[in-house]
Amino acid sequence: MKTLPPALLYIDGKIRSAEGGKTFDNICPWTAEVAGQAADASAADVEQAIAAARRAFDETNWSKEHVMRHELVKTYMSLLRANRERLMDISRIEAGAAIGAANRAHVDFALNGGDDLVNCVSAIQWEEDRGSRLENGVTSERIVTHEPLGVVAAITPWNVPLYVNIGKVIAALLAGCTVILKPAPDTPLMGSIMGELALEAGFPTGVFNVVTSADPALAGELLVDDPRVDVISFTGSTAVGKHIMARGAATLKRIFLELGGKSAKIILDDAPDFGMRCMMSMAIFHAGQGCALPTRLLVPRSRYDEAVESLQMSYGGFASRWGDFDDPESIMGPVISKRQQERVMSYIELGQQEGARLIAGGTTCPEKGTGYFIEPTCFVDVTNDMRIAQEEIFGPVLVVIPFEDDEDAIRIANESSYGLGGAVVSGDRERAMHVARNVRAGSISVNDGMSITGDLPFGGFKGSGVGREWGVEGIKEFLDSKAIAVGVS
Repeated sequence: MKTLPPALLYIDGKIRSAEGGKTFDNICPWTAEVAGQAADASAADVEQAIAAARRAFDETNWSKEHVMRHELVKTYMSLLRANRERLMDISRIEAGAAIGAANRAHVDFALNGGDDLVNCVSAIQWEEDRGSRLENGVTSERIVTHEPLGVVAAITPWNVPLYVNIGKVIAALLAGCTVILKPAPDTPLMGSIMGELALEAGFPTGVFNVVTSADPALAGELLVDDPRVDVISFTGSTAVGKHIMARGAATLKRIFLELGGKSAKIILDDAPDFGMRCMMSMAIFHAGQGCALPTRLLVPRSRYDEAVESLQMSYGGFASRWGDFDDPESIMGPVISKRQQERVMSYIELGQQEGARLIAGGTTCPEKGTGYFIEPTCFVDVTNDMRIAQEEIFGPVLVVIPFEDDEDAIRIANESSYGLGGAVVSGDRERAMHVARNVRAGSISVNDGMSITGDLPFGGFKGSGVGREWGVEGIKEFLDSKAIAVGVS
């Protein structure tokens, strides 16, 4: 397996090491071995990144030159695409993505999404004429301008790092903000390469900065606390999101949060190829490490036995078809770390204690290698009040819950503190749409529709977050409105 190049900082237009040359190990999830080194930023390094981004926003024309920004970001996206193979290697070795997952959500969906954002920015009206109005004896000609919020700190996770990095960074840059990217400690190189290519693209000094750090909280808390940072855009757990929101209140930051999920896939009794639909519902893509992946499967009680039998067949057939680093068809590899492996295994043990029936998986897989492998796991006879049905596990664990009718399915789907994604399958479009409209979640797929693409808004209801990413809406999140009225009489 390849080793990875060093992940370096990108601050104030320079690629460099951390203060004192301090580094930390970049661990490969497939082997649990060191794959490379990453710069371990100090508080002073973070301070320099903040100062650079603040200076670039306040003292340059970056925020006002819309055409220049657009062209530079297009050039940047072209460079990212030209480096696709490098990005594939990083996602596979650093994030533990199987080739089939790297080809899709990790790299290609990320690049396609970035191009979507570049195209979406043409829909932004930077200035609107609101006409004239007589008020209090004065006639005013009014305009409303849409202006960037300022310095953005993008704090990103390890599960699909390029996808989330691009969603935040490209939208913020197109809006005219300056950005400090703080990637997760588990996936530092996917952030670092974005700094390297920004330098190659010719971004003005300080407009974009990248700081990597071994401490998951140090750099993030410095960014949240600093009054020179105007916006925090965070993707991660709901618990950390709440902490960021509370801490950011001291400086009245704009906070955008894309948080956890416990998405439900509802297969109605009239679904065509019902058994096959159930078989295709395993929570295995990228080892279940996706915030919007459906990890609750809701099936009608009238066809429950058929659903369970179908799942037993699919999990049995899949048992040996995962965890191969070189298999181009594989979509499942290890989980990201030893810590995550232990977390997922604790939930599997909990599910058995709660009385759910394990029909597949449930163990680690040392026969796959020295990395952090967990068998594809499925629980049936689950009730929605069990912790395995309510809490985000973030591993290859599916829970199956029966429902009585459509309204019961809606009730079960909505009895969750989360509301990020979901899916509905039915032979009757209007019936499916009724269910989809009544499930409280930010993205719903009906009959395999792609509800998560770069030109559509993405985000959650309830504990799944605040604000939206991607699409025109994702760019607008980084803008504020200003009303200007000119008296003419």
